[in-house]
Amino acid sequence: MLNEYFTLMVDCIQREGGMLDKFIGDAIMAAFGLPQPAADDEDRAVRTAIAMIRSLNEWNSIRVADGKPPLDMGIGLNTDTVVVGNIGSPKRMDFTMIGDGVNLAARLESACKQYSARILISDLTYRQLKGVYRTREVDRVIVKGKTEPVAVHEVLDYYTDETFPNLMDVVNDFRDGISSYRRGAWDAAIGSFGRCLQAHLHDTLSATYVERCEQLRANPPESWNGIWVMTSK
Repeated sequence: MLNEYFTLMVDCIQREGGMLDKFIGDAIMAAFGLPQPAADDEDRAVRTAIAMIRSLNEWNSIRVADGKPPLDMGIGLNTDTVVVGNIGSPKRMDFTMIGDGVNLAARLESACKQYSARILISDLTYRQLKGVYRTREVDRVIVKGKTEPVAVHEVLDYYTDETFPNLMDVVNDFRDGISSYRRGAWDAAIGSFGRCLQAHLHDTLSATYVERCEQLRANPPESWNGIWVMTSK
């Protein structure tokens, strides 16, 4: 199963000129802009992520038809300066990349579960994009081990009208909801996220925010800056 999965995903990476770094258990680490940077590294990374989810959906259709369970996954993308080179011991060296930028990408991948997302990108990546994508800012978070918040965006282009009806209506109402949430206007935020759920009943992220706002309304924090602190990796 993993070999089939890796074959599909690596094909998506290589079609956009990405560099496969390594397999980590059932995970894949890849880079765009290595060994030489390009002007559209972020766009190629985002297009790859979208293609990976679409390929996974197609493969899942075949698996379900064969009586096998479908698989799911999350993708985290980040743009940063990293250390790249042959790293290891004289007996075993690997060309790889290390640094805070790599760690943040891994944290975003892990956060996909919390935000019911499949593709999360940092604001550092978002601001470098040259193409136009359907996205929404899902939160400003402080990841475990860090002190500075980072804005996180969800990429939605892999959805179809059938899998995510009224997508842009949801994006617009969600933007209003996040704005109210950050001001501490819990009732207004709940109203906006509720409209998201009316447009698309299965928008789990909006349901998560309704629950979060209700908890904050019931127990208002002494100080509120709209930043969520992640306590797990």
